[in-house]
Amino acid sequence: MKIPVQSPSDRSAKPRGVVPRPPEIGALIDGIRAGKRAVLARAITLIESRRLDHQKAARTLVQELLPDTGKAMRVGITGVPGAGKSTTIDALGSYLTARGHRVAVLAVDPSSVRTGGSILADKTRMARLAADAGAFIRPSPSAGTPGGVAAKTRESLLLCEAAGYDVVLVETVGAGQSETAVADMTDFFLVLMLPGAGDELQGLKKGVVELADMIAVNKADGDNVKRASFAAAEYRAALHILTPRLAEWRPSVVTYSALTGEGLAQLWDTILDHKHRLTETGALAARRREQRVRWMWAELQERLRGRLASDPKLRARLPQLERDVAEGRLAPELAVDDLIATLGL
Repeated sequence: MKIPVQSPSDRSAKPRGVVPRPPEIGALIDGIRAGKRAVLARAITLIESRRLDHQKAARTLVQELLPDTGKAMRVGITGVPGAGKSTTIDALGSYLTARGHRVAVLAVDPSSVRTGGSILADKTRMARLAADAGAFIRPSPSAGTPGGVAAKTRESLLLCEAAGYDVVLVETVGAGQSETAVADMTDFFLVLMLPGAGDELQGLKKGVVELADMIAVNKADGDNVKRASFAAAEYRAALHILTPRLAEWRPSVVTYSALTGEGLAQLWDTILDHKHRLTETGALAARRREQRVRWMWAELQERLRGRLASDPKLRARLPQLERDVAEGRLAPELAVDDLIATLGL
């Protein structure tokens, strides 16, 4: 996106502290506020761009739209492989749009560790929702970002809220990675599981359970109903011995079927009950304040990583240091000392 440069006379006419809005950004803001999906998609593309001029424009865009954000229910969804995350989102999203909600889905696909590529096939796995005028689905590659979320998911979430989506679902890569990042940007953290609790309890990371606001056992249909109920009982027992992360809420366990839709109403009612309780006590507002501060620190770390990758002195010094460390001639700690000295920190 080409960002026009204003003349000194143009800039002097603006009050101090006000960042001039490029005409292209103004058009994006107007389109987002009007709820135009195509404009929202272009704006998220701008946010995800790594070009410096695009990043600067994206920061202006998010800042201008901040007053229009904060009204949506933010739900993070993760689960073991095969738990049916995309199928659940398709069914839950369709359930919600049928009741007048506008639903945005930020679906993160894992990037290849070898090529960096990503299939981005979420829309094909959410056929009903993809064709729903009341929904917006945005697949993004994780690109190696820790926590199973794309680097710019936070900003994308805010844009969806500004576009009038009152429910934002964030689908993460899965329970095999740290999910702290998604818990730090959503109001409710949902962990999906399958019937057959014995093996799954062994594989379920304690950290994910501690973050969960609810565990939902999928595929509670047909011959699986009894197995799903048994699994739910096992998860309730596991949660019972853990200290809830919020005094206002003890994580619950439900069973449902993404295939038939059975149990989806109870699942959503539980999410609404969570929102009501946390809003009443002020815990929801406090959580969002903490999340904004964590976002600031995450952005700082990202900027520092960018500087490390682009600093010319560092890039000139790195090859020799890497060879010395790889050959055992230099301890990694001393190599880091050398890099820090090179950066003048």
